[in-house]
Amino acid sequence: QVQLVESGGGLVQPGGSLRLSCAASGRTFTSGRTFSDYAMAWFRQAPGKEREFVAAINWRSTDTDYVDSVKGRFTVSRDNAKNTVYLQMNSLGPEDTAIYYCAASRGWPLRGTRQYDYWGQGTQVTVSV
Repeated sequence: QVQLVESGGGLVQPGGSLRLSCAASGRTFTSGRTFSDYAMAWFRQAPGKEREFVAAINWRSTDTDYVDSVKGRFTVSRDNAKNTVYLQMNSLGPEDTAIYYCAASRGWPLRGTRQYDYWGQGTQVTVSV
């Protein structure tokens, strides 16, 4: 079973930056597919709110997608050789406080949580003075 493991979360002051990582490990994905066969996305869930799409990147890093609230502040990237996807977050504000999850899907572009097949356990990001 493939595992997606997020890291890099923490407490940061408003205006600060964090870089999240999500590494895929374990056995191959379904039907022998590999990390590079999947589009990767980041979602987040704040207390009392539904999980929402944040950003995604396609298989070869030729296209990205961002929710409007993070455009110009967040950058998603991936390194297929390392089976890892990243989320660089700059100019963080309290509204960015949430648990951040990475997810994998064969489709593109997709923003629905039900359209993603594999999920990590999440990493907490807290933006506060």
